[in-house]
Amino acid sequence: MLKSKSIVRAYLLAVVCCLIGLSEGGTLVYAEGGGSSYNYSVWGDTVAAPSAYEAKLLLNGISLGVGAFNNPSDLHVTADNEIYVLDSGNNRIVVLDRQFQKTAIIDSFEHDGQSDTFLNPQGIFVTEQKHVLIADTGNKRVVHLDQNHKLVKIVDKPQSDLLRESFDFQPVRVVMDKAQRVYVMAVGVFDGLMEFSAEGAFTSFIGANRVMVDPVELFWKKLSTKAQRSQMIMFTPTEFTNLDINDEGFIYATSGEWGDNIRKLNAQGSDILRRTGYFNPQGDIRYTSASGPSRLIDIDVTDSEIYSVLDSKRGRIFTYNGDGHFMYVFGGLGNQLGKFNSPVAIERVGDDFLVLDKAFGEITVFQTTEYGRTLNEAVRSYYRGEEEKAFHLYEQTINMNANLDFAYSGIGKSILRQGDYEEAMRYFKQSLDQGNYSKAFLLYRKQVLREHFGTIMTVVIGLVAVFLLVRIYRRMLNRKRGVSVE
Repeated sequence: MLKSKSIVRAYLLAVVCCLIGLSEGGTLVYAEGGGSSYNYSVWGDTVAAPSAYEAKLLLNGISLGVGAFNNPSDLHVTADNEIYVLDSGNNRIVVLDRQFQKTAIIDSFEHDGQSDTFLNPQGIFVTEQKHVLIADTGNKRVVHLDQNHKLVKIVDKPQSDLLRESFDFQPVRVVMDKAQRVYVMAVGVFDGLMEFSAEGAFTSFIGANRVMVDPVELFWKKLSTKAQRSQMIMFTPTEFTNLDINDEGFIYATSGEWGDNIRKLNAQGSDILRRTGYFNPQGDIRYTSASGPSRLIDIDVTDSEIYSVLDSKRGRIFTYNGDGHFMYVFGGLGNQLGKFNSPVAIERVGDDFLVLDKAFGEITVFQTTEYGRTLNEAVRSYYRGEEEKAFHLYEQTINMNANLDFAYSGIGKSILRQGDYEEAMRYFKQSLDQGNYSKAFLLYRKQVLREHFGTIMTVVIGLVAVFLLVRIYRRMLNRKRGVSVE
């Protein structure tokens, strides 16, 4: 009894130590100062990885022939690869084609018969029909222009019982879905994204961030006096830092806090992001207590549920597949090509990446390496149901990077879809994918039972028949001996 009490005390002490450790800053080294390309093993160790992207080109306003950019804050790329650069300090939008040639500059529009301009705009979104929405932050409004850059409507300070009278509407990011509902991220709004109808009327908040509670501070709050509690930090939800929307209308959003700092919101505002990778998507999972976790400030969603996030703290771009597996990372802070000073936005042009640096007023163009192209296509092939192609592409990625553990799981999934459950189990075991291993095992067991059902039933019936014959024989033998049988 004494021994069991000691064990309980030891467990309680360990839990308290863990909680204190978490509150004091978290994990240790993540290979800080190492190369810009790496991955994480199943065990959370930093392992070497080939570069998936390489910086190839540096663009600025002067080289583009539009004059120097001044604190640009956002990018948007349309489906036909037209590029919109929000040059905030110059209160304009520069439009480029796929070859980075200027096609238009939007710096004003007609409003009530007069020329109107922007003031320190911070966010831009372009629809499939080339309608342009601008979060005109300085003017405290969202401006909606059509494909000819003519005014459609202006969304300004909403009137609602859900908002306090002193609410100051400062939109900084905006997206629109196919039903023409507008979603706005605004300064100081902790209740989630602001949803507006197609007519511009405020309807509700969606996707409020969960409150992040420090367990140690919560413990002390329970023990403290009322006066002490008044001096402590209030538990309030965190603001979103950016958002994007995919072709299906799901909103992907980032927040600056560590934890579930990437979310995928459905129409009801519920988070449906899949987190079935070895670690939750969140940027770096290993870091020093001095530097702290990643601060995600932008997100870009491409086809096949692949999405990328930008970490402003270390200037890195992390990419994940739809299940939440970490695919690759590139970028960093510095002065050479491929590094940034103050990265603020990322976008894809095809498979190339554009990264906007606010301080330098530059756009860095990254292109895929053979490894990056192969891995991207492997994920896309599996998503499209092309199992055979995905299998071969994942094998190629493993040949280039044996440390990419989730590729073994990808091969297993491809084989699983083809019905080779026993072989799939082998790959799932190698990648320590317990969930899919169990699934493959159950299917393999059913397959074995189905294939050998006749043999199994023959054996069972034969054993039952032998058992009955033995019993009958023993009874007959006992009768001959005169032994009574009950």
